[in-house]
Order: sequence, then C-alpha cells, then structure tokens
Amino acid sequence: MFPTLDTGRLQLREITKADAGDVFACFSNERVTRFYGQETLDSIEQAEAFIDFFANSYNEKRGIRWGIEVNEHPGIIGTIGFNAWSAKHKRAEIGYEILPEHWRKGYTFEAVTSVIQYGFDQLGLTRIGAVVFMENEASNQLLSKAGFQREGILRQYMYQNGKAYDTYVYSILK
Repeated sequence: MFPTLDTGRLQLREITKADAGDVFACFSNERVTRFYGQETLDSIEQAEAFIDFFANSYNEKRGIRWGIEVNEHPGIIGTIGFNAWSAKHKRAEIGYEILPEHWRKGYTFEAVTSVIQYGFDQLGLTRIGAVVFMENEASNQLLSKAGFQREGILRQYMYQNGKAYDTYVYSILK
C-alpha cells in the first residue's frame, strides 16, 4: 500500500490518473521545468505517462513519488520523491518541484524534511543525494537549510533544451 505522509499543512499522497491535469500544470510550466533536466510537457497524455512512470518506479522499488497537496485544498501543487533508489546500497536521490504560485511559502521545505525522515526511518536509507543545477539558487538554499552538504560539481551533467549544465551534488546522511 502506498504510504501517505502528513506534514501538518500538507498531505503527501499517491499520484493517480485523476491528478493528470495537476501534473500537466506543473510539468508544462517553463518556470518549473527550467532547472529540471527535462523538457516541458506538451500534452495531458505525457502527464499520464509520467504518472505511469511514477507508479512503475514504486512497484519495481526504483523510486517513490508523492503528490504534494495542501490540506483542505484538493489537487496537487507539485511532486516530491526519491529516484535512483537502491535498497541494497541504502541510498536514493531526492527530487521535487512545485508550482510557482506556491513558492516561498515553506511547502517544499516541509515536504523535503518529511520525505527525508521517511527515507531514513521507513526505507532504511543511510544516504540521500540530490543533484541541482548550479543556477537554481532557491533549491541550493533549501537543501543547505535541510541539512544537505554540497559534495562537489558534476560538470555538464544535465541537459536542458539541448544545452549542457553543470550541477551541484549534495547528500545528507542518517
């Protein structure tokens, strides 16, 4: 059964096909995807394929992705979760995005801290990593605030719109 996390102001819950419109709203927004390492979505069908990808990753124990929902306001405002999850090596990488109208309200930090705790306590992780575009100041600040340490630079590691970008690599240990 897919775990639901309650952070106080937020519910982190399973993403379903009913959320395709909200997933599309996030991933078709260039302000959201400009530091994501993926092109913006053009159709609701692509959003549905994302939802299938998230479900398959969870079922195959390669990742877990929650929808971020503000309590008492149906619909998701972003997603958060782990990819590159390796139970054997007790590690995963965290990733997240949130619609711009919800930036700077503390929602992402609240979700990140809850997911970190879940990873350490429920998944038995000892290391959680993150890869972030160097230009993504908000995410770099958020990870530092959450206790991540910057480990170095991955040169020309991510492509966005056909251009290579350097990224920072972060980690937090249990």
